[in-house]
Amino acid sequence: MRRYQKVILSILIVLVVGIIGVTIYGMQVYQETNATFNQISHAVDRKTDKREEAISIEDRDPFSILLMGIDTGALGRTEQGRSDSMMVVTVNPEKKQSTIISLDRDIYTQIVGYNTIDKLNHAYAFGGEAMAMDSVENLLDIPIDHYVTINMQGMRDLIDAVGGIEVTNAIDFTLEGVHVPEGRITLDGKTGLAYARMRKQDPEGDIGRQRRQREVVTKILQKVMSLDGISNYQKILKAVEKNSKTDLTWNDMMDIGTNYIPAFTTIKQEQLQGEGQLIGGVYYQLLGTNQLLHTQNLLKEQLQLPTNEGLTQGDEYTNGSPNYQLYDDSLTFSEENSTTGE
Repeated sequence: MRRYQKVILSILIVLVVGIIGVTIYGMQVYQETNATFNQISHAVDRKTDKREEAISIEDRDPFSILLMGIDTGALGRTEQGRSDSMMVVTVNPEKKQSTIISLDRDIYTQIVGYNTIDKLNHAYAFGGEAMAMDSVENLLDIPIDHYVTINMQGMRDLIDAVGGIEVTNAIDFTLEGVHVPEGRITLDGKTGLAYARMRKQDPEGDIGRQRRQREVVTKILQKVMSLDGISNYQKILKAVEKNSKTDLTWNDMMDIGTNYIPAFTTIKQEQLQGEGQLIGGVYYQLLGTNQLLHTQNLLKEQLQLPTNEGLTQGDEYTNGSPNYQLYDDSLTFSEENSTTGE
């Protein structure tokens, strides 16, 4: 199978915490992939829009996407749920680079459209994809162009569909009856989901979990890029068709597969985290002014937008006013770089 065919399959996996894939492997798979996208593609009604001009994927404009892992779909959970895993991805073919920024679910921020300040992951619970996109857009001061969601069952099925992923697990733990031993191991869907979800037994808490989630993204991408055979792609499509949603269309994906190949050769990874504090007896992550500004400008550079010397003025939720709690921090942040390819 030619490289561009594998890339078409792998692109959405990068965009969805490495979780959704498509390819053209003969007319049968073309038709099946198109049908899957017709099923999972859902437009979203936004309240805000930072774009003065619409981006064009066909013309290779850099764009952003919000990836959300929803805490439903398994373990008997059928409610709306919350976006307990959130990552913002920027894709820039000219720079030949993509970025993945993990957002802590407990970040204390404005929930746009709900007139409250709360944990970031509550935005999805209150208003679905649109409110989550609007709230992240406000927090990071960048346009959020697209979204992709996948629930827990989809994550589990996808890991099984690619034949498992190999990791080096630093913490021997058991989560809800699933044991994941320490050392170099191959995770199937059941243990892989536990590996991506475990938080309380990790000394770093949610920060450690986010690091493992980014690892799962990269591992799934690498595994998909190495797969051959129509049966594997059918398994991947089956894994995502009932457990994922996106506002990307099949035509968008065809254009991404044609125009954005260079952007996926290098994936830069960072983590936006704050300082844990109790407010009214509830745990939140309060962001540092320096790190928030660093993250905003990093994403703006990737999207080829003007950067700022300070946090955006006129926004009471991102300029350190008494209504929004930011603290002065020294500029420390977690940065990882990974290169993918054949």
